[in-house]
Amino acid sequence: MPYGYNGKTLRVNLTDEIIRTEEPPENWYRTYLGGMGAIAYHILREVPQGVDPLSPGNILLMAPGVISGAPFSGSGRNAVGGLSPLTGGFGEADAGGYWQTELKNAGFDQIIVEGASEKPAWLWIEDGEAEIRDASKLWGLEVAECQDRMREEVGDDQAKTALIGEAGEKLSRLACVINDLNHVAGRSGMGAIMGSKRLKGVAVRGHDPPEVADPERLRALARKIVEQLQSRPFGLSEYGTGAAMHAGVATGNLPTRNFRDGGFEHPSEIDAIAVKNRYRVGMGTCYACAVRCKKKVELEEPYEVEARYGGPEYETLAALGSDCGVADLAAICKGNELCQRYGLDTIGVGATIAFAMECYEEGIITLEMTGDIDLRFGNAEAMVKLVELIGKREGIGDLLAEGTKRAAEKLGNGAEAFAVHVKGQEVPMHEPRLKRALGLGYAVSPTGADHQHNVHDTGLRGRAMERLKAFGVLEPVALESLGGEKVRIYKYVSEMRVLTNCLAICNFVPWDYHQYVELLNAVTGWDTTLNELAKVAQRTLALAKIINLRSGFTAADDWLPPRMFTPQTSGALSETAVIPEELRHAVDLYYEMMGWDPAGVPRTGTLHELAIPWAKEYLPSRGADRLIV
Repeated sequence: MPYGYNGKTLRVNLTDEIIRTEEPPENWYRTYLGGMGAIAYHILREVPQGVDPLSPGNILLMAPGVISGAPFSGSGRNAVGGLSPLTGGFGEADAGGYWQTELKNAGFDQIIVEGASEKPAWLWIEDGEAEIRDASKLWGLEVAECQDRMREEVGDDQAKTALIGEAGEKLSRLACVINDLNHVAGRSGMGAIMGSKRLKGVAVRGHDPPEVADPERLRALARKIVEQLQSRPFGLSEYGTGAAMHAGVATGNLPTRNFRDGGFEHPSEIDAIAVKNRYRVGMGTCYACAVRCKKKVELEEPYEVEARYGGPEYETLAALGSDCGVADLAAICKGNELCQRYGLDTIGVGATIAFAMECYEEGIITLEMTGDIDLRFGNAEAMVKLVELIGKREGIGDLLAEGTKRAAEKLGNGAEAFAVHVKGQEVPMHEPRLKRALGLGYAVSPTGADHQHNVHDTGLRGRAMERLKAFGVLEPVALESLGGEKVRIYKYVSEMRVLTNCLAICNFVPWDYHQYVELLNAVTGWDTTLNELAKVAQRTLALAKIINLRSGFTAADDWLPPRMFTPQTSGALSETAVIPEELRHAVDLYYEMMGWDPAGVPRTGTLHELAIPWAKEYLPSRGADRLIV
């Protein structure tokens, strides 16, 4: 019998209204683990080349990992994936909460949704059974009200939900999937896939957790990490993310006015410390996690903000705050809540509004186009209004709901110069002009710019360097370096981050790399090694790369936006920028380290070494020749 997982996949065809259960072999789980690995496998196997991501031919996967839902800190996560409506390539996002644990307890390891329903639908799963239900009366509801209605209909207020809001229904490419009201699979436009399938959400209830192979060993590991967390005086449990935004100003790492400027004037007005002191009413957590890093905020004036929608994390504080030049914390909290209500990615929305603000100041977007909204940087009311318009796809929000890349292409008149994205996905709130390896990671990421499966150069010290000894990295590397030694570190760290997305465990819990092995073996009873797990990450990245090649991406798309090759206008990075030749060399070197050819195509030997020789057949042709060598 399997330990830690159920050995069952729920496949739902919404077109034919057929639900069936599949049972992958144990070796499939050990090869892909779940999460991001399972998503890459199924997209490549099941989504034909050339499919529109918003058509019934795309699939949606909701995939915990083999150890998701086991009782240890960090296990409360799942991945959501499909061909991205935002980039047109590999799409994947991750969320925390309790939903994934409930799915495992209900008897399933993942859900694959095919086709599209003729009318709005939702999926109810309970203890090994599943049914498609009519969501006509739920369509148009905000996320919290929808959850209330679903729970009322099934008669269980403990049912866990994964939902879309109005943004997903209206196919905004910035739409996301919301777990448990405030845990968000934010990136890649996954909410738009759900909307295109007319799937309002998935509610689940389960009472039979998968057995763990070695409960005592797992309890010992869980206690050890709790002891480590309790020994730290401050940190995520105290403030959540975003407590050190003043340091971001000092180093130039706090994006300001669409990544144009440096030295944001009021970081202490919008950071996590200010959130705690002014509006925070509690801290939430994910299943079995001792970190408790999730803010809950509540306001009555000047905006009404409900605590059940959570509160702004660092990415949101920066995206809706400093990147838009906004120093009004109440407005940021309201903008965050609106994103939760409508089901929107706060990073993508904030970055797109910042882009629109610069276009407005440059005369590309006019007052007439905004509907008389003064869209200058720093206008907090305008920021909040644009979040609402994007969520409803009204007025200029209809254009901005397409994301920065498409909005810039439609606007023309030089707007592309202000579009800060990679492969169509907006850049998160970390500065590649400071963190050079992070910039490399933005460039080569299969999902477009992403800070989670990435390395943060400024964090390469202390415990982070100790962890890297597992890969033979024994000496520190200069912050400003992007030579071979830094590319090597990027490769190792990013692979471990991808691994956590396959395991579906949290990066915020300070597990060592060797403890990933211990956790996996304790839960599943396997005898895996760190080397085997690194291969899972490499395998996942190779499959994701092939998906992007089939989608038309080339090595030219593994690049940064124009803004990053010029310095900030002021502040710590006013004389510093990404050097194109240095980045090109780093990308080429990364390809070589990965076993990919100079065009970024995985070589035949690499595919064999990763036990996926079948993936060769999915590479696109170039005339009579294969792209593979």
